[in-house]
Amino acid sequence: MGLEDKFTSKDGFFTSKIDALLEWSRKNSLWPMPMGVSCCAITMMATAGPRFDISRFGSEVFRFSPRQSDVMIVAGTVTYKMAKAIRKVYDQMPEPKWVISMGACASTGGMFRSYSVVQGIDQFLPVDVYVAGCPPRPDNLLNGLITLQKKIQGKKEKKVSNK
Repeated sequence: MGLEDKFTSKDGFFTSKIDALLEWSRKNSLWPMPMGVSCCAITMMATAGPRFDISRFGSEVFRFSPRQSDVMIVAGTVTYKMAKAIRKVYDQMPEPKWVISMGACASTGGMFRSYSVVQGIDQFLPVDVYVAGCPPRPDNLLNGLITLQKKIQGKKEKKVSNK
């Protein structure tokens, strides 16, 4: 008796853990909230194009409303003035939510050692995945997305946000 016989029989059932089904569906349908504040945003846009095709990973639906997205991609240099706005958008996103820090400037402040530039968004957001580069290539962002999907699939504990 094959699997197709189980699905086509009149009294057949398919059982699984609800948690496993939810993790699988969350992993394969990440909806990014793009926060392109600098030059890395161009690379993020190129990732959605036909050459790199982020839709292979279920993330082609870039949402510009925080209430409809679950992954925030912060791409570029973040100033302290902009950090407040980014945190406000992050707080409006529904749980569970994840953050990808894209580029050297978002991760560490990059080459800008200035009083106005945040030296890493992990000072005000809980970052799940760091994408290296200045600017990072689109395939680096795809690799970061795959890393986040693996993290979501294997995640068992509840995430605590920094406030």
